[in-house]
Amino acid sequence: MRNAFAAAITDLAATDERIVLLSGDIGNRLFDKYRDRCPDRFYNCGVAEANMTGMAAGLALSGLRPFTYTITPFATTRVIEQIRVDICYHDVPVVIVGTGSGLSYASLGPTHHSCEDVGILRCFPNLTVLCPADALEVGPAIEAALTLPGPAYIRLGKKGEPTIHERPPTFEVGRGIVMREGSDVCLLGMGTMTAVALEAANRLAEEGISARVVSMHTVKPLDQDLLRDSFGRFRVVAVVEEHSVIGGLGGAVAEWRAAHAAGHGVLEAIGTPDAFISTAGSQQWMRERCGLTPQAVADRVVGRFRALR
Repeated sequence: MRNAFAAAITDLAATDERIVLLSGDIGNRLFDKYRDRCPDRFYNCGVAEANMTGMAAGLALSGLRPFTYTITPFATTRVIEQIRVDICYHDVPVVIVGTGSGLSYASLGPTHHSCEDVGILRCFPNLTVLCPADALEVGPAIEAALTLPGPAYIRLGKKGEPTIHERPPTFEVGRGIVMREGSDVCLLGMGTMTAVALEAANRLAEEGISARVVSMHTVKPLDQDLLRDSFGRFRVVAVVEEHSVIGGLGGAVAEWRAAHAAGHGVLEAIGTPDAFISTAGSQQWMRERCGLTPQAVADRVVGRFRALR
């Protein structure tokens, strides 16, 4: 996904002179083509993410369209005050891009995990939160963010994620993408976990359970029409995310569900535990430990579905 971001931002910046890219001491070679084409609109801000974020706000106030880019916890939780006060309070069109989200950097320990970012950032007024599902959603997500009058956060994986689309999809802020239809349960995938949800749907089919799968790429604002339809049609609506079970997409959907009388469906929130994960390993190993594999997701959904009979 990070390669897709570099390619997309380079192409867009070549035709839109408002775009400025600020990097937090990362992606130097990744952005070689960008620097060659737009040498005056790339800044390596070093290990000074708060300064980078404040600088981006100033550029936006000057009429430009800045993007900040670095590893997710350093683009988000390290600079919460600057995002809240410099960007969101002034409602300026800065796009914050976090790469290696969730457990992508599982081998580096909790300092590099980002399982709280969505829960924190979606609380901030004016901020749109986007979580593309694969590399082919990245470019459309960037283009959509550029149409917004205010700030946005784009949450990316790292590299090697499965591609779930055959071509770049139509990407509309606040409108989920239905990847496959079903009749019994609905799986709402956030970001790269949409690929896991699709594979889990295959496992559910083996159990005789038909699953709809949605790329719920916008956490804020939520697709309320899709949620209303899903809770009205399906016995179980399961959120699948590489984020804490507190505050992420599951939390957002739970808040919406509590405020709306919308059908009989029950919510199953599947994510990372409310705990720091201090052991280190690969992302796949960590997903296994957290119950975020296709089989583990399918087992959770089967259990909830059958319990409601």
